[in-house]
Amino acid sequence: MNHLEIEYKTLLTKEEFNRIKEQMPHIEAVTQTNYYFDTDNFDLKASKMSLRIRTFTDKAELTLKVPQKIGNLEYNHDLLLSEAETIIHTLQLPDIEIKHIIAQTGISLKELKVLGSLTTVRREIATKIGLMALDYNRYAGIKDYELELEVSYAEKGKADFEAFLKANHIQFKYAKSKVARFSQTLFKQKK
Repeated sequence: MNHLEIEYKTLLTKEEFNRIKEQMPHIEAVTQTNYYFDTDNFDLKASKMSLRIRTFTDKAELTLKVPQKIGNLEYNHDLLLSEAETIIHTLQLPDIEIKHIIAQTGISLKELKVLGSLTTVRREIATKIGLMALDYNRYAGIKDYELELEVSYAEKGKADFEAFLKANHIQFKYAKSKVARFSQTLFKQKK
């Protein structure tokens, strides 16, 4: 399943996170772990693409994000947990559209490796302004808190997100994507 992802996000303080969490007492948290792939030279990142496997307790999905003028085009492929584990360990992608898109860029599939993982405890709810996700993330010894809003229309979504932040007394704090924040820790480790 492929779809255009348009989302707005902000980092949160722990106190802001807890305030929003209190508004979602009936929402069950779901734990997911993202395994990020790239080459040693970060060829996917240089092409502004990201490749991940996201595992849940009972399933997984392989996702390639490709930037568009507005948002990212997501190519998603559902996996069994056993299939995800095999890909993570063998680095062999199945013969699907995602593999062919990467190959068309000239990036060597043989050079892909798992860079590491990021675990998110997510509370997600469909609201009148879009799909809202409240995330607590752990990666490379770091913990952070984030609020995302996935929308269908960029301009209206941006206005709705800003109004939600204002109504909840949250100061906007720029949040790079999870993969970008995770990658930043790798660059710091290499120095």
